[in-house]
Amino acid sequence: MCGITGWVSFGRDLAREQPVLDAMTETMACRGPDARGTWTDRHAALGHRRLAVIDPAGGAQPMTVHTEFGDVALVYSGEVYNFVELRKELQGHGERFTTASDTEVVLRGYLRWGAALADRLNGMYAFAIWDAREQKLVMIRDRMGIKPLFYYPTPDGVLFGSEQKAILANSLAQRVVDADGLRETLSYAFTPGHAIWAGMQQVRPGTIVTVDADGVRERTYWRLESRPHTDNTEASVARVRELLDDIVHRQLVADVPRCLLLSGGLDSGTLTALAAAHLTGERVPTFAVDFMGQADNFTPDDLRDTPDTPFIHDVAEHVGSEHTDIVLDPKTLADPAVRRAALIARDVPMGVGDMDFSLYLLFKAIREKSTVALSGESADELFGGYKHMHIPAIQSARAFPWIAVSVGPFDKDATGLHPHLLAQLKLEEYRLDRYDSAVGEVERLDSESDFEYRMRVMIYLHLTRFMQSMLDRKDRMSMAVGLEVRVPFCDHRLVDYVYNAPWSLKTYDGREKSLLRGAVKEMLPASVAWRPKSPYPSTQDPYYSRELQHQGKELLARPGGGGGAGARRGPRLLLVVHAVA
Repeated sequence: MCGITGWVSFGRDLAREQPVLDAMTETMACRGPDARGTWTDRHAALGHRRLAVIDPAGGAQPMTVHTEFGDVALVYSGEVYNFVELRKELQGHGERFTTASDTEVVLRGYLRWGAALADRLNGMYAFAIWDAREQKLVMIRDRMGIKPLFYYPTPDGVLFGSEQKAILANSLAQRVVDADGLRETLSYAFTPGHAIWAGMQQVRPGTIVTVDADGVRERTYWRLESRPHTDNTEASVARVRELLDDIVHRQLVADVPRCLLLSGGLDSGTLTALAAAHLTGERVPTFAVDFMGQADNFTPDDLRDTPDTPFIHDVAEHVGSEHTDIVLDPKTLADPAVRRAALIARDVPMGVGDMDFSLYLLFKAIREKSTVALSGESADELFGGYKHMHIPAIQSARAFPWIAVSVGPFDKDATGLHPHLLAQLKLEEYRLDRYDSAVGEVERLDSESDFEYRMRVMIYLHLTRFMQSMLDRKDRMSMAVGLEVRVPFCDHRLVDYVYNAPWSLKTYDGREKSLLRGAVKEMLPASVAWRPKSPYPSTQDPYYSRELQHQGKELLARPGGGGGAGARRGPRLLLVVHAVA
């Protein structure tokens, strides 16, 4: 796991732009605390910050191969879980390796297969290859969009980076959020490819972007496709279990300490139990977040019926993991330095408050003992675990489900904004347009009933939109402290299979996530196997709210802060859009 960046210009000599490349690279020092490297050619400059996970001694980047027709150079972020098989295949073709890293497998795979290499990869990855033989840049992102990759076309080339801040460190990129960027930020539409900053884009999941002197071109190499599901219940459950066994086995491979994130739910419990079964002879390290006094003073609300801690301990005891609770106090959670670190990691004015801050603190504590963590992220989107997915009014609504739901962290009405700004943005019109466009991407099978098709749409929207926001959040908070988080439920083989299982199979026992529960329930304590969905926890300590109010009042009381008797009257909210460098 790493941070990558670069600059391609067909109109200037980038070998003279080392200071700019260094500045772009250093914006991502947190993503790669172990090493840094840069490489320049006449028309290409590549930067890399490394978090060493596979072959720490031999996987330095940028990695290059010299050919008689020019250099081929790679900067790579992520993990390819089938690199051992690919290495053997490439060796059979006569390729010779000088390292044991998956990075070299990707580079030599490109030399053999070109951009078609993407079809062979299993993993989470975002990488860029400068091919001097053809004077072109090739950028490839994994199928599910687990690892981020942004780019910014320029008059004579492109800037790119794992995070927006790497691109914004180059003066060619304007630090501007326009009306469309505000719409995307405030609408929670999570449009694929949108980067909020004007002129900037994301490489879409499952997409190859090629840049040469003729411009920028995109090609989709993978997308969710509708196919008939012919397996019965028993066969479907068995196939889910088979896939999960293989996925967890592959994603436990690392040359550094690894652990499991444990939340007390079915998803993380599944991964923990499977990991414990594979790691015979060693106890699985598990970590969980908790808040001081929360287990004793928990109050149920619309999202959370029970506290997580008792269920977390049930799983840890059941599988015999080496468990650690990271208990956060409200004073630390409200620390402005923590809030600033989380907001800087985000790069855009989006977030979920204390849930971002506690996740950042959890990952920071885990990083002291582990470098890699497996997380249950994305199981709800895939298997149908969210409560709102099972509400008839939301199932039939012409709206993104996470907006149609009446509870949660999203302010669908953006009520804090000035009415004049809201009128100009036309958020509801924007949401509806984005929603209709998303639904138009979903292929309907001839055999599907109206209801089954609606639920296919429900899952599709979550996998291609909502899940992207969750993956981005986890990537940002984890890489801010140099922790690699792997997400086994995003394996494209599992996603493709479960996506095409009809809703009647996903709920065959009358509950949410039936296919997943059926595949693993005998490995888990009953309390967890049958526990209803409970979202990531949020503090209930009143100190946290009081402290935020106090800090807000202090800010408003400062000169120019908008408060005080002498303050000029104006809008209730001053919206300032800027880059965090």
